[in-house]
Amino acid sequence: LDGISAAEILTKRKIAPVVLLTAFSQRELVERAAEAGALAYVVKPFTPSDLIPAIDIALSRYQQMQALEDEVADLADRLETRKILDRAKGILNDTMGLTEPEAFRWIQKASMDRRLTMLEVAQTVIDQLAKKADNPEI
Repeated sequence: LDGISAAEILTKRKIAPVVLLTAFSQRELVERAAEAGALAYVVKPFTPSDLIPAIDIALSRYQQMQALEDEVADLADRLETRKILDRAKGILNDTMGLTEPEAFRWIQKASMDRRLTMLEVAQTVIDQLAKKADNPEI
């Protein structure tokens, strides 16, 4: 297993930031290292004064990337929740004649009364009222 392959594994598994220490400075290797996720590429010979800033920058970039990935995941969750809430409000509008603000308030109140999240209430509305719409005999 060469250093670039190891860097790729470490990066994909999000184990740690990667700083490659190498004797090779060919452009192709530097590009492969970057594609593998290395956050720094230090060519021998190097001194501690060369290495410490590379490690510091790699750690900083790694933490920034982790924070951005967390933010993206949070935004994706919020968007999915919003879609479900909007769908439930639409169903409440169609089945109970509630306006959008009334439907939102209905979900909010049901959430508080039942000690559930608004997402759980909205999903229940979708599951239950959509079934009734598909089978009016229920």
